Amino acid sequence: MQTVQFIQYNDQLKNEINEGVKNQLENFFKLYQPTQPKEYLTRKNVADMFSVDISTVHNWCKSKRLNPLGIGSRVYFLRSEVEASLQSLNV
Repeated sequence: MQTVQFIQYNDQLKNEINEGVKNQLENFFKLYQPTQPKEYLTRKNVADMFSVDISTVHNWCKSKRLNPLGIGSRVYFLRSEVEASLQSLNV
């Protein structure tokens, strides 16, 4: 790697360097989209969220209203999918 040393520089060079760095940062932030971690809920969390019994959550899974995910014997639901499963009522 080569080393560059500036003995004398003027404000124009300083401004050119600043603009170059600023442009690179702007391009980076345009492409960079931070993602939120996915939140997983248990059957009890979903039941508490809607003030229903766990058996109701089980029935919603059987009727394909909710999409359960599992690891071993544990059952989880993505919060975003649970909220997306809500349907508006035209009252």
